[in-house]
Amino acid sequence: MQKSRILFAGVGGQGTLTATNLLALLAVDLDLPVVTGEIHGMAQRGGIVESSMLLGGYSSPKLSFGEADILLGFEPLETLRALPYANSHSTIVSNSDPHIPVGVSLGKEAYPDLEYIRKQSSACTSESHFLPCVSLGEQAGKAQSANVVLLGALCATNNSPFSLSDLQSAVKNHLSSKIADINLRACELGFNYLS
Repeated sequence: MQKSRILFAGVGGQGTLTATNLLALLAVDLDLPVVTGEIHGMAQRGGIVESSMLLGGYSSPKLSFGEADILLGFEPLETLRALPYANSHSTIVSNSDPHIPVGVSLGKEAYPDLEYIRKQSSACTSESHFLPCVSLGEQAGKAQSANVVLLGALCATNNSPFSLSDLQSAVKNHLSSKIADINLRACELGFNYLS
């Protein structure tokens, strides 16, 4: 198995840590050596959350700038902030639906234009993808499944360590049966969006 270093970047309430845990459990199911860690996080809804998952025999979950093979951006501004972790061979998969910070809502800060974020991401690497995860999550049945939409999209990329069927197995095995069907639809919608 090829080694893979994944950075998850989002804000509180988006399911960033749930997505990290789901992929880590999937790795364990597949007997892949995995370590995970939270790099920075706020327990409050809306605070910055970053976590990492390293596959293939790493002893530490620490990621330095330029080391992420995959950057999963659960929020476009957080994708922009996490770009220093990417390199020219990285795969970036990001939600294009913004979660507007309080400072922007209050008119004290400006939110960057999505096209600017796309251009900055494309300048880092040739494999950069954006998709409307919240909208696709709503289509699956709940906006909260946007995190699984993003994971499904990852499975459609060339760098993904997991297949769509792997992810679907993890959803069935590790998420509550009450939300499994919605999340199965969500991962398929994300996969199909990039396929």
